Amino acid sequence: MRVWIDMTASAHVLVFRPLIGLLRTRGDEVEVTAREYAQTLQLLELHGIEAHVIGKHGGRSRIGKLRAMRARLYALRRWARGRAFDVALAHGSHELTMTARRLGIPSSTTFDYEFAWLQHQLGCRAATKVVVPDAIPPERLERYNARPPKLLQYPGLKEEYYLADFEPDRGVLDRLGVDPARVLVVLRPPPDVSLYHRHSNPLFPQTVDFLGRHDDVQAVVLPRTEEQRAFVRDLALPSIVLPERAVDAQSLIALADLVVSAGGTMNREAAALGVPVYTTYGGRLGGVDEELIRQGRLKPLTDPRALDLHKRDGTDGERTRRDPGQMLELLLSALPDHAAASTASTSEP
Repeated sequence: MRVWIDMTASAHVLVFRPLIGLLRTRGDEVEVTAREYAQTLQLLELHGIEAHVIGKHGGRSRIGKLRAMRARLYALRRWARGRAFDVALAHGSHELTMTARRLGIPSSTTFDYEFAWLQHQLGCRAATKVVVPDAIPPERLERYNARPPKLLQYPGLKEEYYLADFEPDRGVLDRLGVDPARVLVVLRPPPDVSLYHRHSNPLFPQTVDFLGRHDDVQAVVLPRTEEQRAFVRDLALPSIVLPERAVDAQSLIALADLVVSAGGTMNREAAALGVPVYTTYGGRLGGVDEELIRQGRLKPLTDPRALDLHKRDGTDGERTRRDPGQMLELLLSALPDHAAASTASTSEP
């Protein structure tokens, strides 16, 4: 079987890494395309995944995004035509599902934030199957034409699947020069260029300033863009550590005492690894984050002075591991006559 996977953001590399391994182990051929954005290409290199780089992010403006999408759709169609793919898989890449539909290739898309309206209007409607966590109420996806049997849902977090074989590398702390005696906080800025996060979020800069002046803390900031990197660097705060390239963020999170993120994936990685985590996300919370907050695994932050800054002894939370093979089976259900994994929930809302 020939499988096409498209990656358009940093988190996609993490999601598909174990799935690519499973596919290739059983003899399937996998080809990867990727968009130049954030640390996507650096993470592909870090994990030893070869990819055909096609297109760039369109920037902040809607016009720029539209132009970039049109150019990338054309380039993807030219690249994929004649390669005889059996199935195409994406994590929110509407450009893949739209191209696959145009070329007659069955496709699956997965995501875990349901309010990226334009992205899902395009991607879900074009996809053969839509695979999401069961924490997302199915009725929220009806607007995207994602209903059973097209809609499949899995238990838990996607991070619990792709981190199933993960063990942290303590060397990441040495490479960053982290002082083990100080409280280690990992910080992730908001997705400033995302259409679904267009609200100003002053809380995150306030948190950076608060932690960056705290003598007992070392705060490692993992920016998404060069603009964010320059902003943090110019603050010249004594307790801030700012890596110049993509790092093993999962090891860093697993070894951290605390995570504060304005995005989604890093919050959920911390929750999956049993690490205390706060969210400063300024947009509408999705079903996954709502469920994590109900479970006490994610805490909303409104004031950086409320952060519980203490050294963690490793017993703050339990880690959950799930079989990535089950996730793969759900995605491959886009293939004709392919049976979905038994974990799928296909009941009507």
